[in-house]
Amino acid sequence: MKGIILAGGTGTRLGPVTKAVSKQLLQVYDKPMIYYPLSVLMLAGVREILVIVTPDDLAGYRRLLGDGSALGLEIGYAVQHEPRGIADAFVLGAGHVGDDQVALVLGDNIFHGQGFSGVLADAVKNLDGCTLFGYAVADPERYGVGEADATGRLISLEEKPAVPKSRRAITGLYLYDNDVVEIAARQRPSARGEREITDVNRAYLELGRASLVDLGRGFAWLDTGTPDSLAEAAKYVQIIENRQGVRVACVEEIALRMGFIDAEACRLLGEELANSQYGQYVMRVAAESGG
Repeated sequence: MKGIILAGGTGTRLGPVTKAVSKQLLQVYDKPMIYYPLSVLMLAGVREILVIVTPDDLAGYRRLLGDGSALGLEIGYAVQHEPRGIADAFVLGAGHVGDDQVALVLGDNIFHGQGFSGVLADAVKNLDGCTLFGYAVADPERYGVGEADATGRLISLEEKPAVPKSRRAITGLYLYDNDVVEIAARQRPSARGEREITDVNRAYLELGRASLVDLGRGFAWLDTGTPDSLAEAAKYVQIIENRQGVRVACVEEIALRMGFIDAEACRLLGEELANSQYGQYVMRVAAESGG
């Protein structure tokens, strides 16, 4: 399975800082925002990843992530010159996806919960068409909302419904078979010139090949698109890390646990950040694993 992180857009809701810095490069407590979606793909076992960025921000992402080899990954980049909708990721990334399955994650979404790697592994293993991830929210009318039957098959999908059929908001994590490349390419752009991900998901729904995985109690799904939600996400991560003594979305640790790198490589990555608490944690993880 290939992976795509959509990190384009202008992030105007977080202005004025986003006039100078990409939203997904902003700090969420102790690490850049993009580490969180990157960690999701890594936990799903994905190692070939395309990051979609704006022209102005490409250099910053290259400085931060490089080609991914330090983490045992292959990271490439594609430039999106203007916002053209989430589904445009499959048009830009068609060459990257090739004839493989693909996982798409939005660059400003944070997922966290016990056993999440197992949930992802099951979803990848059982993928047949399209798999979406639903999360119960108090205000579903603000989101795309999915309804599933007892087997998890998606039976309805509505965008910001006045009277929602469920409380399950569709999160910014999507798994697809290879047909998504063709399906996205033939979607007619909206009046704003954007290819809508909901249209792609509805195409799978009409084929009877869409499922919904419920991220139940004990999971957290956070959007970091506004100053308040960004601050709330940082506070959540701070509390979890300080209480439990672990790091959320520590990509070096995940690379080690997933077998992408060895303990010595992990230690060296920690040494590069030795003056920070984050780097000291990475070194400690490496030492405990024999590095």
